[in-house]
Amino acid sequence: MSSTFKEVVVYTDGACSGNPGPGGWAAVLIYNEVEKEICGGEDYTTNQRMELRAAVEALKALKEPCRVRLYSDSAYLVNAFKRGWLSKWQHNGWKTAGQNPVENKDLWEDLLLLSNKHRVEWLKVAGHSNNKYNDRCDALARNAIKNGNK
Repeated sequence: MSSTFKEVVVYTDGACSGNPGPGGWAAVLIYNEVEKEICGGEDYTTNQRMELRAAVEALKALKEPCRVRLYSDSAYLVNAFKRGWLSKWQHNGWKTAGQNPVENKDLWEDLLLLSNKHRVEWLKVAGHSNNKYNDRCDALARNAIKNGNK
């Protein structure tokens, strides 16, 4: 990708009340000085699913291919890309090293397609550590649960 692509910073988070239970996801997208918040949820889901959904929805919200620095407090999400888990899962027919089916395959497939469209740098941020944007995503995701996932 050329250096003329827009550079966007994204923070994502997912939350669940019970695991499984009602869940919420949220993202803050930052381009130059403009911040956009998006959120939503599902009635019955898992925390990991909401973490992935937040990243999917954030990348879907971008109207053109971008260079993205995506911050998440989910080691599950970040490590799947940084440690090559996704490649191994695909090579193994979407099975884990223990030969179990990979959970959330549909969302992983969405993330693979979107990460091919965009140039994504996956970055781990410590959760609940007074990071302004991570804290904001957490609040939005929890609000999505309280507000009936709307």
